[in-house]
Parts: sequence; structure tokens; C-alpha cells
Amino acid sequence: MSAYSKSGASHLVKAIKNADAVIVGAGAGLSTAAGLTYSGQRFHEHFADFIDSYGFTDMYSAGFYPFESFEEQWAYWSRHIWYNRYIDTPKDTYDKLRKLLEDKDFFILTTNVDHRFQWAGFPKERLFYTQGDYGLWQCSKPCHDATYDNYEAVKRMVDKQRNMRIPSNLVPRCPKCGEPMSMNLRADSTFVEDAGWHEAAARYGHFLTTHSTGKVLYLELGVGMNTPSIVKYPFWHYTYTNLQAVYACINYGEAYAPAQIQNRSIVVDADIDALLDEALSIKLSAKPQEEEHGTAT
Repeated sequence: MSAYSKSGASHLVKAIKNADAVIVGAGAGLSTAAGLTYSGQRFHEHFADFIDSYGFTDMYSAGFYPFESFEEQWAYWSRHIWYNRYIDTPKDTYDKLRKLLEDKDFFILTTNVDHRFQWAGFPKERLFYTQGDYGLWQCSKPCHDATYDNYEAVKRMVDKQRNMRIPSNLVPRCPKCGEPMSMNLRADSTFVEDAGWHEAAARYGHFLTTHSTGKVLYLELGVGMNTPSIVKYPFWHYTYTNLQAVYACINYGEAYAPAQIQNRSIVVDADIDALLDEALSIKLSAKPQEEEHGTAT
């Protein structure tokens, strides 16, 4: 693909096919397209009591509310974690992406913390969750750099909470210093980068170095301007410095590319789920023809 395009799926399929490697940068827009919305009907369905009591408008802003007790704080957060980390993804958006990338050499960098890539079957060794994971806790202090799986504890909190509070004995505390536990999310300087985080960062760095030249597709999905220095700006730079690279930006309402790389960019302002669905249909419809051609030759 060598033209700035707004036409969509067919150009994306071609770019993936022609690439020697695909580096995906995924943001919140991808999970929104997959049905993991933080406001509207889904929010009202699971948080009606908090909405009625505090006037919350969405899950994201509610997470910053200064609750008066740990019991109430973890009643909210346990539900937040459960419905965004431990239930099925409403749509098969991530599965479509996995099928599009089958048989390609790829790596995924994501600012999402909802674990949906592994949920869809992407191999862990090709993922870097740079901003943390809803499924992990850490010491709030933090007194050490380990993280802890929270599935069982969160499930108990969701099951046992009443009147927007969990039992006091379920409030999580650090096993080493006794301070309250907190989410392993990059919200401030206390964010813990554990051994798994550093291993994933090293794998991503190695993949970038290995594919610093050649036909590389930098595929950006649902990335806004909240943290552009993680995905967007680096992808622009990598595309600019590698004249064989292609940059693709798929985003609903925020799709664009800098003038310096527009002649090697695919820009699609569209719903990501619908776009991936169309692209997968194109790929699958072309596959029988390719196989027949291959047999004939």
C-alpha cells in the first residue's frame, strides 16, 4: 500500500498481506468497539446503585472518586474489574483481529488493561500491556515490586457485597507490609513494573529492533490523544524513518496521519469492529482463489 486512503478494509487487507511484520498499537477505542463501553446502558446495568447515590456518569471518572471507606471503594472497584476483565467480551472484535493476523509475524503494544487480547487467544509472548492489568494488584505504598492475581478475591467481593460495601475482612492488604493494596494501573509514580512487565517490554524492544527496516505495517487501532507518546508518536516516527513501512490508523472520529507520511498511510474513520469484519470477509473470500492458483502453478 503506497497511497493515503480513506477507503478502508481492502487496503488494510493488502497491507497486512504485503507486510513482513505487523506491529499493532491498540488503545481504548478497540475495546469500545468490542462492546466494553464505560457509559450508557452497560454502565447503568451494572452500577445503578452507585449512579443513584453519587451521580456517576461513567466507569472511568467513577474510578477517581474519593470513597470514604475501603469497603465502599472495593465494592465499586471489584465490580469494575469483574465486568471489564473477567466476563466474555460482548463482540468478537479481538477474534477478528487475531484471524486477520494469522500466519503473520506480529507483536502487540497496548495501553488497554482489560486482558482482551489473551482472552481472544493471542499468545502472551507477543503482547505488551504497558499500562498494567485489571487482573493484578500491587502494594499501594509500594513496598516491593511484585503483583498479585486478583480473580478469586474480586469474585468474593462481587458475591459478598451489600449496599455498595464489601465485608471488612475482604479489604485487600499487602502480604508484606500490611498497607492497602491498589490496582496495578499506571496512574502515578507508584505503578509497579514487575518482572513480567519488564520481560514483555524486552520482547517488544527486540521485535522493534529486529524489524526496524523492511516492509513493516504499524497498525494503530483506537488510539486517542490521552497518551500519544506510547503508541501514536512512536509509530509515526518509525514509519517516517523506514521508507518501506506503512502506517495504518483505524479510529472512529480520530483517524489521521501527519503530512510527512501520508503517502504511506491508510487512514480509516470508521467503527473498528465493522472495519475488521469487512476486512476479514475480504481475506477469507480471497483465500480459496489463492489456494486454487497455488495448486495450478
